[in-house]
Amino acid sequence: MSRNRVHTLEFKRQVVAEFLSGATLYALAKRHEISRNLIRVWIAKYQAGALDDDAYAANMMNAQEAKIAALERLVGRQALELEFLRGALKSKPQPKDAPTFVIAGPLASPSHKDAG
Repeated sequence: MSRNRVHTLEFKRQVVAEFLSGATLYALAKRHEISRNLIRVWIAKYQAGALDDDAYAANMMNAQEAKIAALERLVGRQALELEFLRGALKSKPQPKDAPTFVIAGPLASPSHKDAG
């Protein structure tokens, strides 16, 4: 039997309908190449109303909202890290022998007392 397959809502309803019309768990599991326990789970969900379109849509919506919330937390954490690192770069003193950049020009050197 294959593992980690994703079954559509229609397929789940079809299997449950076949069971309710008299097919055995063994025959359904063999025909569709799924476990009998999975069919039992689908039957329980069907009886609880979880395989209805509205309930299924609500479950999918909740799952998507949870994913969005987790991603928003991750983006916020990364934004804080970036802000912290930018601040650390700004406050770091530049060494005197640091390379110069064309855009910024050479670093300011201390004035000589002899220059006059």
